[in-house]
Amino acid sequence: MRRSAEHGFTSSRRSAEHGFTSRRRSAEHGFTLVELMVVIVIIGLLATIVAVNVLPATGKARTEKAKADIATLEQALDQYRLDNITYPNANEGLQALVTAPPTLAQPSRYRPGGYIRRLPNDPWDHPYQYRVPGKRGPFDIVSLGADGAAGGEGENADIYSSDL
Repeated sequence: MRRSAEHGFTSSRRSAEHGFTSRRRSAEHGFTLVELMVVIVIIGLLATIVAVNVLPATGKARTEKAKADIATLEQALDQYRLDNITYPNANEGLQALVTAPPTLAQPSRYRPGGYIRRLPNDPWDHPYQYRVPGKRGPFDIVSLGADGAAGGEGENADIYSSDL
């Protein structure tokens, strides 16, 4: 120890120079269990708030997507009618928008490439239904909702083009 004292080093000074102060040592040990539990509880609360607010929005978003798809199909049907004088019949269905039906009176009037590239399924992965005649017009495009069955409420409710 004498040599250290001669050079101006004391044990407390040496500890401070090498980074072993009491304040620094406590920070190197990490977080306490209580601190970790508080952080986990806060993260859990935030996740719950997000889940409660986001999950109901997915049902509404799917309903809005179905309405947008139905509007697009209606526009394609109107273009079909302008070119071919009439809407597709029940047997031709929505497939007439993709490929020319064999029953067309004047196939040359059918638009090359069709009126849409492909028929979409509704957001619940069910095909849209084409009904002739419609409730309030020449046709209806229908999505049967999340359950895929007629009737229902909320997300299971049927979506009719004539109701939009």
